[in-house]
Amino acid sequence: TYGEVLKEQGVYTVHFGKTHVYDRAENLGFSEIHYSKDVKQPGDTNFVRRPLAIRGDAAERAQGFGIKETAFDDDLKVMNAALDWLKHAAPALKQPWSLTINLLNPHFPQWNTQEFWDLYPEGGDLPRYSKDEDSARHPYAQDLRDHFQTDLFTEEQVRGLRRGYLGNVSFIDRQLGRLMDAMQEGGWNDNTNVIYTSDHGEMLGKFGMWWKCSLYEDSVRIPCIAAGPDFVKGERVTTPVDSHDIQASLFYAAKADRPDNWSGQPLQTIPAEDRERVVFSEYHGHGTRGGGYMLRKGDWKLIFNIDAPNQLFQLRDDPDELYNMYGEHPGKAAELESELRCICTPELEDDRAHEFQRAQQRILQAEGHLPGG
Repeated sequence: TYGEVLKEQGVYTVHFGKTHVYDRAENLGFSEIHYSKDVKQPGDTNFVRRPLAIRGDAAERAQGFGIKETAFDDDLKVMNAALDWLKHAAPALKQPWSLTINLLNPHFPQWNTQEFWDLYPEGGDLPRYSKDEDSARHPYAQDLRDHFQTDLFTEEQVRGLRRGYLGNVSFIDRQLGRLMDAMQEGGWNDNTNVIYTSDHGEMLGKFGMWWKCSLYEDSVRIPCIAAGPDFVKGERVTTPVDSHDIQASLFYAAKADRPDNWSGQPLQTIPAEDRERVVFSEYHGHGTRGGGYMLRKGDWKLIFNIDAPNQLFQLRDDPDELYNMYGEHPGKAAELESELRCICTPELEDDRAHEFQRAQQRILQAEGHLPGG
């Protein structure tokens, strides 16, 4: 982990909040981890894709909105502890440090306290683009709607979830403000960088889809806001970047060595407008029949699907990905596919992912967690 590699080079690495990764928190190598919420065994068993698993109770998630006065208690516990560490523990350190704060909001469910629910009395609108759009009819989009039973969501539920999401975002905005206030009060602004980001986006009902698992922009595109001595105030960077670049930025700021085989380039060294830079993402998880690969270069975005038609979008003129131009621009599609194949062999990776999942399935069946053992 970045926490372990930085720690080995004298950086004190601290993590507050959910980890939800391949191992328990105490094995991740950080100097400190608090409130990690390790995955409960056996984990998510709805990953089977051949045949496609359907979550039997998924439609019940649509009820997760409205007023609950304990809605933000878990995140506040994490945030308060992190700010306490920044105020009392950080000043005593005689070495550089890295602090990661992971809050769950605005991840579903969309519960609000009364204060935040009341901020958006008109917030319960409907998505502009429904499941009648061509992009909503793509087989992977239909797979995800089936898997999560989102076609069963009522209009009242859709409106409530969208209103609640706005309140969740405002809650997170307030926590970020608390962090920035603490940075200023502690005198950290002149020598400390802050990066705000997320692990995924939110479809929020667009194309009838919810949550993540899709390579459409609403799901795969994440915020990346950086501030501090390494960054130009007010500059907007149009060059595509990804989470590996954010991780690389930590090493750059700490003047630490990073393993040569790790992907990513520090945000501090990426030009503001590089139309040739490529970013890549892939998905092999629950809810779609086959693997998917996203490659972004300039204004163009290729979604290369193993078991469904490929998609090509020109995001400058079509930011909502309504018009698949794969057939109209074969040259551009071939260019981006060539870039993709410089990174991986999609068919091989898809085979490996399915075989790994079949092995997981056999283990869970033998342990009685899935039928068929």
